[in-house]
Amino acid sequence: MNIFGGTISDLERGLDFSATKGKAISQNIANVDTPNYKAKNVSFKEVFADVRANSLEAYRTDARHIAFKSNGTQPGVFNYSNLRYRHNGNGVDMDKEQADLAANQIYYNALVDRINGKFNTLQNVIKGGR
Repeated sequence: MNIFGGTISDLERGLDFSATKGKAISQNIANVDTPNYKAKNVSFKEVFADVRANSLEAYRTDARHIAFKSNGTQPGVFNYSNLRYRHNGNGVDMDKEQADLAANQIYYNALVDRINGKFNTLQNVIKGGR
């Protein structure tokens, strides 16, 4: 029986996506002066396609073990291989990265706020509305 209706697990996947996107943006900002570094990006469409196409199921020795899937890499992370933003071959646009970082932070905070609301509702139900 799923008492949460899948909402919390959907929000959790959204947080995972946001964390992966934040890591890619942080790597881009950290390598802004690295010659020939190509900027990375995370696309939800790519994440979804990678997980569906390349997921591997773990070997279980007992039916009571928890089933999980993994593809071994960060899904949906891709490089802009033919982009050259600077004369040294670097493909990082600092203004774009900062804007993406701010948008991702707003998205992440909205998801956290929504999860807090769900847990507050559950807590209210458990306490009997008091």
